[in-house]
Amino acid sequence: MVRVIGDCKAEQHVPHRIACRALSVSESWFYKWRDRPLTTREVRRQHLAEEIEEIFRRSGGTYGSPKVFIELVRLGWRLSVNTVAKLMAELGLAGGKSRRRPSLTRPGKRAAASDFIPWDFTAEKRDLHSAAAVAGAYARDGANTCGGPLTARRK
Repeated sequence: MVRVIGDCKAEQHVPHRIACRALSVSESWFYKWRDRPLTTREVRRQHLAEEIEEIFRRSGGTYGSPKVFIELVRLGWRLSVNTVAKLMAELGLAGGKSRRRPSLTRPGKRAAASDFIPWDFTAEKRDLHSAAAVAGAYARDGANTCGGPLTARRK
């Protein structure tokens, strides 16, 4: 909140008194927090942010938070993946997306192969189909090699 009030003064020329009143904080609170030294947590966070930016830069902008986390652990940092992800988001760093392997088949480039099986499944009775036509399509001379009418019944 101190940063917001300070930014109002710097960017929009809004006096601290008006910004404090709008945010319902006292001016004394603002001046107390503005002039205080950084805490150890804030100092550590700044060092961590610098380290993350360095690792990200060295990777050529390709590392995401999991790989940056691994690099930080190797350097001796004790932290979680979520901390790294949050800091990277705050810094506006996002790893490069992995490219998909190009497909070896390209549909639509040439005509589909003709169908060698005569797909005529009209049956004399329901659920009764002649398999001789299908078997005959696989014979070399096209004759029925099964020796007679074959029927298949669906269960």
